[in-house]
Amino acid sequence: MLKIWGRTNSVNAKKALWALEELKVPYERVDAGMQFGVVNTPEYRKMNPNGLVPTIDDDGFILWESHAIVRYLSAKHGAGGLWPTDLRVRADADRWMDWAFTFAAALRPVFWNLIRTSAEQRDHKLVAEGAQKAGELATYVEAHLADRPYVAGESLTMGDIPLGCHLQLWFRLDIARPAVPHLQAWFERLCARPAYAKIVDTALS
Repeated sequence: MLKIWGRTNSVNAKKALWALEELKVPYERVDAGMQFGVVNTPEYRKMNPNGLVPTIDDDGFILWESHAIVRYLSAKHGAGGLWPTDLRVRADADRWMDWAFTFAAALRPVFWNLIRTSAEQRDHKLVAEGAQKAGELATYVEAHLADRPYVAGESLTMGDIPLGCHLQLWFRLDIARPAVPHLQAWFERLCARPAYAKIVDTALS
């Protein structure tokens, strides 16, 4: 059985876990990172020298980096679904997977200050700047979704997974957001998926 290391409140672990749930791949999850430790042990660092989560062991094949894991799982178990067989559709999904890091970088100081930093230590300037930048970036996805239900077309693909995880934080944080009706509708479609509700749209922590 596939084994995955990663805590349930890690946005990057959620990407891999959501893919596993969508693909109905059996797995064993091991808590790792932050309060759980594990990631700095010699055994873990031998698998993943970065000391980050997630890492998977798929029948002896060790893989880390969340987007690489999502691509691997999608290709192995989801050809024609999460893994588009049309080259251009797959490239479109790839594009949005990579761009998700741009959005994540803008949102990170907002999330860390509001959720993982005590009230008296929060940098409200960073929160305001990050929220404004993330809002601007969200409008790029809003425009893209004006004529399609998912980022790569008519159905959910691996391209929706990283964005779906980072944008869940954006929608659930107590911040000002621009009007994004197409993006809001996409988010509601994701929330209606059992795998997304189980893995991604959980309480912020």
